[in-house]
Amino acid sequence: MSTAGARILVVDDDSGGRRLTRAILAKAGFRVTEAADGKAGLEAMQAGLPDLVLMDVSMPVMDGFAACAGLRRLAGGDRIPVIMMTGLDDTESIERAFEVGATDFVTKPINWTVLPHRVRYMLRASSAINDLQQNERRLSNAQRIGEMGDWEWNLLNDKLSASAQAWRIFGHERQLVPATGDAFFATVHDDDRDRWLQAIQRVTSNAEGFAIELRIPRPGGGMRHVHQQVEVIECGPDGAAVRLAGAVHDITRRKDAEEQIRRLAYYDALTGLPNRLLFTEQLSRALAHAERHGRRLATMFVDLDNFKRVNDTLGHRAGDQLLREASARLAAVLRAHDSVARSSNRTDGNSIARLGGDEFIVLLTDVMQAQDAARAAHRLVATLAEPFTIEGTEIFCGGSVGVSLFPEDGCDVDTLLMNADTAMYRAKARGRGAYQLYDKAMNESALDHLRMETRLRRAIERDEFVLHYQPRINVATGRIVGAEALIRWQHPERGLLQPSDFIPLVEQAGLVIPIGEWAIESACAQTAKWHKAGLQPVPVAVNLASTHLRERGLPMLVAHTLERHGVPARCLEIEVTESILLADPELAVRIAQQLSEMGILLSLDDFGTGYSSMGYLKRLPLAALKIDRSFVRDLESDPEDEAIVSAIIALARSLKLRVVAEGVESTAQLEILKGMRCDEYQGFLSSRPLDPAEFAELLAQREMRSTAALV
Repeated sequence: MSTAGARILVVDDDSGGRRLTRAILAKAGFRVTEAADGKAGLEAMQAGLPDLVLMDVSMPVMDGFAACAGLRRLAGGDRIPVIMMTGLDDTESIERAFEVGATDFVTKPINWTVLPHRVRYMLRASSAINDLQQNERRLSNAQRIGEMGDWEWNLLNDKLSASAQAWRIFGHERQLVPATGDAFFATVHDDDRDRWLQAIQRVTSNAEGFAIELRIPRPGGGMRHVHQQVEVIECGPDGAAVRLAGAVHDITRRKDAEEQIRRLAYYDALTGLPNRLLFTEQLSRALAHAERHGRRLATMFVDLDNFKRVNDTLGHRAGDQLLREASARLAAVLRAHDSVARSSNRTDGNSIARLGGDEFIVLLTDVMQAQDAARAAHRLVATLAEPFTIEGTEIFCGGSVGVSLFPEDGCDVDTLLMNADTAMYRAKARGRGAYQLYDKAMNESALDHLRMETRLRRAIERDEFVLHYQPRINVATGRIVGAEALIRWQHPERGLLQPSDFIPLVEQAGLVIPIGEWAIESACAQTAKWHKAGLQPVPVAVNLASTHLRERGLPMLVAHTLERHGVPARCLEIEVTESILLADPELAVRIAQQLSEMGILLSLDDFGTGYSSMGYLKRLPLAALKIDRSFVRDLESDPEDEAIVSAIIALARSLKLRVVAEGVESTAQLEILKGMRCDEYQGFLSSRPLDPAEFAELLAQREMRSTAALV
């Protein structure tokens, strides 16, 4: 440090000595100010701190001892070096000077030749001390902010010194000076202590540093995780380490974040159960363990039977509550000593996971024979059969369980899961609320049926369904006035399948609701695409199952779908059958009225083939009746069919409804319908069902003909 220009305050009641001191120090390049007594000197210090104070001890008003003590109480005053000048040579005065904070002292008479050098030395020493203190503060702050600490350990005398942060990280309330290694590291978790001691023993003998992670129990509960990097800083004559240095880092936050990431990756957020990823890892380890030890294990697919209805009727919050309560019940069924697996390192004990939606899977590792798995499956079914109370409402949900066994039904994860899934759908086919063990002896037809049903459940998410569109024709004008959306399944192996090939499976699998919702979404999306392409779309009719018109959430779903795609309500029609009136007709009528108020047209499909209550039929806000193709097919040759068709048309007229005849395949049929004043028809006479591109071409041709007619 350069001392040139340093500001020196001289405090002395001897004016001659003060002036002489000033002259000598000024000649040495210092800037000097004066004060005649301790009080004046303290006031000068309050106005601005000097770089050094040269102060006499004995002064009137306030002596040097009091002035020095006052300086030390000022902000920053503790860093200013103070040299006391005294004519007193008694030890008591010198000790008192140091007690009040003096840095050094000189005795009078003063050696004027040496004084500038002494002042210069004191300024440099003070600067070095201040820099050291500042660096220590910076290091302490950096360690505190970075949650780090450091220590040094003399192995010869077992003395250890550590930073304040190191003491805190190792869970000590106060510093022990001097400390021993045993005392400092006594807080290491019992399960980690052997690793730590072995590491110290190795570094002592081989003199090579190491890194280690340890756990420190917190006094108030919980665990602190620390990372230590240990280096050898001195070795003895024999090459063994005698002094170690360690840097310790509190990594608890990082560990907590890693655990949170792990939970997000491996656990279901809603139920807290392991997810598919963790479960398959557990199953892989369990299979390897079972194969090595010749043991049997079982996997069980569990599916809630009526979850969709609860979710749609009571809302998603109620659905989430049901899933949590169902998962808790399933976990409780497993025997107490085979608790739910929470650790990814488990290879034994039962575990349960949520795969997603309302599907769970259970792993049993203590299976001696198939009957053990059957009894466990029975308990799972029984616990789900008990009523749940959800938001104050008692509901019955139920569940179906499919079981596959290792090694009988598969020796790898995928095969066991697939076979358990297949068995579960077999249980649903038997009427739900049951369990089914996978059976290799199932004939190929049954297996094909089960695989189709299993594949069908995945078809929606894999976007394998498509809609074809059959035009609806005005009988009088021959113009396209609408279309019916007809579902097809683009099976990846069997090609394009007609509804008769899979709709019965849809009903058995309980998928009519999600497939109906998909059809509404797909039809609206396609209508929006046609409109964007410059075509004038016609109303598209979507067939819904009778159960769908009893879903309270249907009107809102339709409204959101129309809004999302920007499609007017008049462009969507909904077709239902008379079976909507067989169960809860009041609810069906209310939902139909809500749809009608939105502008959605409602048609009654296959009229005349089912049961109709004329009272409820009159209350339904219908726009049209559709005559079933079975009455149209023999219209030319069967007088009874002709009479039935005529009566349906007359009934529709009286109710002010449009009449649409289905399955028209010949000109003769069309002429008879025209004579009966039927409004519209559809069938192979006009067109087979067309894919979206073909139907768009048909619409474009219609518009070209309309434009040509105007010209």
